[in-house]
Amino acid sequence: MSNTTISVEEFVLHCVISSDQRSFTIVALVFIYLVSLIGNLLVLFVITTNQQLQTPMYIYISALAVIDLVNSTIVIPKMLADLHFESSAVPYGACLLQMYVILNFEEMESILLMIMAIDRYIAIIHPLRYRAVVTMKVVWIVVLFLPVFTFLVNSSFVIFATELSFCRSNILHYCFCDYFTMVQVACNHDPKFLILLSCIVFILGLGPFLLIIFSYIRIGFAALKISSVEGKRKVYSTCLTHLLVVGFFYFPLLTSYILPGAGVKLSVEVYNTMVIIGNVIPPMMNPIIYSFRNKEIKSSIHRFFTRKRTAPDINGC
Repeated sequence: MSNTTISVEEFVLHCVISSDQRSFTIVALVFIYLVSLIGNLLVLFVITTNQQLQTPMYIYISALAVIDLVNSTIVIPKMLADLHFESSAVPYGACLLQMYVILNFEEMESILLMIMAIDRYIAIIHPLRYRAVVTMKVVWIVVLFLPVFTFLVNSSFVIFATELSFCRSNILHYCFCDYFTMVQVACNHDPKFLILLSCIVFILGLGPFLLIIFSYIRIGFAALKISSVEGKRKVYSTCLTHLLVVGFFYFPLLTSYILPGAGVKLSVEVYNTMVIIGNVIPPMMNPIIYSFRNKEIKSSIHRFFTRKRTAPDINGC
């Protein structure tokens, strides 16, 4: 346990999962990844091949599917390799790149879920202004600017990570390269490293989450004015399922990032479990919640698999 700084050329990832749960975790991750892959690819195929689905909300759903595909592909295969071999070495630069990309896609998903909630808020609370406010031009600007914004914001994490020095170990007790875990292993004791994490999490994590909750509360109150019982049921069912998937994304990640940043220590296994849930469960659930419960997407999928095609001038295919 020397305080002499060591030159780190690689990190060793050690996924902390108890041996009796390792086999189950591997099988579960393979299942989750396959469902995520098939579900999101199917959503993208259906939306891109059906001209009737070229509307703002479906563009957002397509963007969410792309984010989920990339995020789960970056995270899950690496986790499976780490679990199978118990530990694996990752070059220093590759580890920083993985950390950077995962942070970007987590934040893109956070902001996009907020934008989708606001879209529904405008559509239901201000329906007459919806087409004037939410245009395809605005939607594409938001979707294309989103990665640029998050990639610029998260450059600060890379800069701070390169300032970390290591004198005890280069072993990260985690399933993939993670900024907080690097800070915990490093010898630096400057609070700025965790303050940066806390600030970004509050602005791009907690902020969007509170706006989502506010939007759905307003939508819920608006549903009370609907005279049709079936209409109310449909709105509340949609809100509850959306909040379910939002909860699976935000609660584990916010808890795992905010508490350590505030000085509350979590066990390595608890921290691992929460961040894993926040990264692998939503990509599997998003296609089911946002797409497969949708009448237009369900009918498009049914036509595709049954090979029942209508005339081109009707369905735009």
